[in-house]
Amino acid sequence: MYRTNTCGELRLPDVGKTVTLSGWVQRTRRMGGMTFVDLRDRYGLTQLVADDNSDAQVREAVNHLGREYCIQVVGEVRERQSKNENLPTGDIELALQKVTILSTSETPPFIIEDETDGGDDLRMRYRYLDLRRNAVRSNLELRHRMTILVRNFLDQRQFIEVETPVLIGSTPEGARDFVVPSRMNPGQFYALPQSPQTLKQLLMVAGFDRYFQIAKCFRDEDLRADRQPEFTQIDCEMSFVEQDDVLNIFEDLARHLFAEVRGYQLPERLPRMTWHEAMDRYGSDKPDTRFGMELVRLDEVFKGKADFKVFDEAAYIGGICVSGASEYSRKQLDQLTDFVKRPQVGAKGLVYVKYNADGTVKSSIDKFYGEEVWKALKEKMGANNGDLILILSGESMRRTQTQLCTLRLEMGDRLGLRPKDTFNCLWIVDFPLFEWSDEEQRLMAVHHPFTLPNADDIPLLDTAPEKVRAVAYDFVCNGVELGGGSLRIHDGQLQEKMFQILGFTPERAQAQFGFLINAFRYGAPPHGGIAFGLDRFVSIMAGLDTIRDCIAFPKNNSGRDVMLDAPSELDPAQLDELKLRLQE
Repeated sequence: MYRTNTCGELRLPDVGKTVTLSGWVQRTRRMGGMTFVDLRDRYGLTQLVADDNSDAQVREAVNHLGREYCIQVVGEVRERQSKNENLPTGDIELALQKVTILSTSETPPFIIEDETDGGDDLRMRYRYLDLRRNAVRSNLELRHRMTILVRNFLDQRQFIEVETPVLIGSTPEGARDFVVPSRMNPGQFYALPQSPQTLKQLLMVAGFDRYFQIAKCFRDEDLRADRQPEFTQIDCEMSFVEQDDVLNIFEDLARHLFAEVRGYQLPERLPRMTWHEAMDRYGSDKPDTRFGMELVRLDEVFKGKADFKVFDEAAYIGGICVSGASEYSRKQLDQLTDFVKRPQVGAKGLVYVKYNADGTVKSSIDKFYGEEVWKALKEKMGANNGDLILILSGESMRRTQTQLCTLRLEMGDRLGLRPKDTFNCLWIVDFPLFEWSDEEQRLMAVHHPFTLPNADDIPLLDTAPEKVRAVAYDFVCNGVELGGGSLRIHDGQLQEKMFQILGFTPERAQAQFGFLINAFRYGAPPHGGIAFGLDRFVSIMAGLDTIRDCIAFPKNNSGRDVMLDAPSELDPAQLDELKLRLQE
C-alpha cells in the first residue's frame, strides 16, 4: 500500500495514528537538529519532521531529498507546536519513521509553488510540472466540477448526451477549418468541426428533441487571451421551442452554476438588450455592465458650432464621462492619447474636457469652443464638477464606437471598476442577420447560415437584407461572450434563400449542405439551441485573464504546443502515403 491517507486530510483527531503518505517534496528546511519537509500531493500539503529522536536511516534519507522527489513516508501524526492557520493540515505534522524514495528528480526549471518564477513559455514547455501547482490544478478541478454540474442539470431536464463525429466535411463559411487528409481517399480531406452545428440540427430532425454534448471544436484563426485553436463547448439543441424557451432554461443553467460554484446569486431574470442598443450605449455586443461610463453621441453638441473640421467632417462624435477624474494630469492624458492611437485601437487622437471642481472648464480644444458648448456638453453627458469627458470622432460610427468601448474598458481597469468577484450577466438579442465583408465583397452571416430571420423582417430579404434581424442571442458576463445561439431555419426553401443571399450557387449549396437541405424534406421540427464556451465559463468563475490556465495542455499565442513541439513536419514517407507534396 503506497498510502493510507492523502496529504490534505489529516487533522487533530488523527493525532497518535501511524499513517503512510506518498507525494512530492515541495521544500526542505533544516533548523538545527530538526529537518522539516513539506510533502505535497493533489489533495494538499503535510509537514514532515525528522529530529534527533528519529531513526538514523530516516535522518540520512531526509538529508538526501531534493525538490520534487517522489517519496513514500511512514510516521506518527502529532500536534504541531507552531501551527499554520493558513494550511488545512496546519495543526498537525508527521514524525517520520520511514522514508522511501520512489523516484528522484532533477532540479525543476521553475519553482513549483503558487507564486512561481517561471515565465509563460517556460511553464508551457514543462506543463506537466506547472500542473502540480495549486493555482493551475485547482482550475482543472473547477472545470471538472462545472462539467459534472452541467451534465446533471441537463440530464434532469430530459437532455440526452450524443457524441457527434470529429472527422466531418469542410464548411469554410466563417472561420478557417483545420483539414485532415484521407489516406484511403487520396486527394480528399476531412475537416475538424468548428461546432457540431449541422449535426445537432440533424438530431432534431431525427426526433431526439433535446440534445447536449461537451464538444471539442476547432478553428484555425488568430489567437488571443480567450481563444485557442481547439476549445470545448457546452453544445445544446432543442425542438419545438421559441426564443424564450431557450433563454429561460439556459439562464437557469447559468444561475445554477454561479450559485453552486461561487455562491453567487444572479437576478431572477437577467436583462435583455438589443444589439443596436448595446452598440450605441457601450460600443460592443458584449458590454461590461459592471460600471457605467456609457457612450453618448455628441454630434448635435459640436457640429456647426465652430470651425473645427475634425468634428464637422466626422460621421460620429462620441464621449464618455469619467466621474471624479478632472484632476488627471497632462501626463496621464497624454498616456490616454497614446493608448487610443495604438494600432489595436486605431483612433487618430483624443479630445478631453475637464469640468474642474471650482467650476472652470479646461479642454484640449477650448480655443475652438466657448461657454455655450461646454454647458450643452455638460448637460448632454450628465456631468458634474470634478468630472472628465473623453471624446473620440471618426469616419465610421461603428468603428468609433468600438474605439470608445476600448477606451471605456481601459478607464474601468485604471479606476478599479471591474472587480472579478462581481458578475453582471445579460442577454444580447436581435442581432443583424448579415454583415458586409469588404474582403469578400458580399454579405456574410453574422452567426451562421442556418440562423432564422425575424418573422417580421422576412420581406426585407429581397429588398434590404442588411436590415434583417436574426432570432439570435448571446449570453454575456462581465464583457465576455460566454455563449451564443439562435433559432434555426427548418424550412428548406428559406434555407436555400439564405444561401442565395450569401452568394452560394445552387450547386455549391447542394455540395456543401445538401445533406441538411434534404433532411428538411422529411418533417423537420422548429428548433434552436445555444453553445457555451466551457473554457471561458471556467476562466470567468476562476477569475482568470486567460483561458489557458483552465486547459490542461493549451497552445501558445502562435498556436504551438511547445511541450510536444507541435505542429511539426511529417516524414516524407507519410506525405507519400497521403499523396501530398509540399510547395517550396
